[in-house]
Amino acid sequence: MFIIRNCSLLARILRLPVANLLLLLSLLGLNAGCTGSGGKSTARASGQQIVQVTVATAEQRDMPIYLSGLGSVTAYNTVDVRSRIDGQLVQIAFREGQFVNKGDLLAIIDPRPYQVQLSQMEAQLFRDQAQLRDAKVNYDRYKGLLQESGAMSQQQVDTQKAQVDQLEGAVRADQAQIDNAKLQISYCHITAPISGRVGLRQVDSGNMVHASDSNPMLVITQLQPIAVLFTLPQDNLPVVAHRMAQGTLTVDAYSRDDQTKLTSGKLLTIDNQIDQTTGTGKLKAVFDNKDNQLWPNQFVNIRLLLEVRKNSTLVPAAAVQHGPQGNFVYVLKSDNTVEVRPVTVAVTQNNIAAISEGLSPKEVVVTEGQDKLEAGSKVQPRAGSHSRQTPGASGNNATAGSPAS
Repeated sequence: MFIIRNCSLLARILRLPVANLLLLLSLLGLNAGCTGSGGKSTARASGQQIVQVTVATAEQRDMPIYLSGLGSVTAYNTVDVRSRIDGQLVQIAFREGQFVNKGDLLAIIDPRPYQVQLSQMEAQLFRDQAQLRDAKVNYDRYKGLLQESGAMSQQQVDTQKAQVDQLEGAVRADQAQIDNAKLQISYCHITAPISGRVGLRQVDSGNMVHASDSNPMLVITQLQPIAVLFTLPQDNLPVVAHRMAQGTLTVDAYSRDDQTKLTSGKLLTIDNQIDQTTGTGKLKAVFDNKDNQLWPNQFVNIRLLLEVRKNSTLVPAAAVQHGPQGNFVYVLKSDNTVEVRPVTVAVTQNNIAAISEGLSPKEVVVTEGQDKLEAGSKVQPRAGSHSRQTPGASGNNATAGSPAS
């Protein structure tokens, strides 16, 4: 309320016309209102607002750079075991799911029909050998008579020589048939062509099997080692090829939820062409798979370790802000005010940013609440936020900087 303390002034005001008196009172009231409002603004300016923020401490450690992709496990070698002859299956020498070594006996087909054929071929060979011996004796006799007395003509000698050659050819054919019969007998004993794990049995003992059967008797898959085929964007392939030329690249296989590491291996090769429909290249990695964590046709997440950046300054990616002048962070000072600090981001890996310039290890940066801040703002870190550590690097692709540099 406005109070007039001078009595003479009050007397003069009272002698004014009514209209002038009302105007004067309205002006005095407006001035008082403005003065009161200005006082309140000054009071608000003097009491600076404190912003609640979340902070994290910059750490210095090695940062692995990964390229990730979806992979499918495939057996290093797969063999469909089929019979190479026709016959009755008389013995199964393996268990389903058994690990077998190369050369181990798997099954036996009745060899008796082929043993009979072998005996027939051996008898035919014996007969032809006897005929050949007789023909050679006659040839030698004819040749001697021709040279000594001329009792034999040259034509008879030549004919006898041709007969010797024919019988020698028959003996050689007989020997080839014997070798073939022995080979058929060896085919009766089916052995493992590779070392690996036997799948489910497709044929039971006692059944007839044929070389023309479409279904195999069993399937052997080589699980140790085992391979994984995965894809990467075509833009990553030159970097990977460059790193492969420098040394072996490590590959990690993770579960489908990308949380459990199954095993580690090495990158074997890059395919010789890019899939035009997807713009990706296919790569092949090999794993020892000693613990049998990987199975053919299993889907896995693959992380290819491209490089390791030594002694990098790491902060959560949420701390990095983007402005007209570039990237910056809010750095917490000792008096609980913040400073705007321009930074250079070398690379971003999932939720981690590696800072190459502008920030030192052990400095504290704001990770949440930056939208309410400006240079010099007073802040109060939330409880427990100082102890928050920079999360470890995961297998997502690097999204900033050049991992190949």
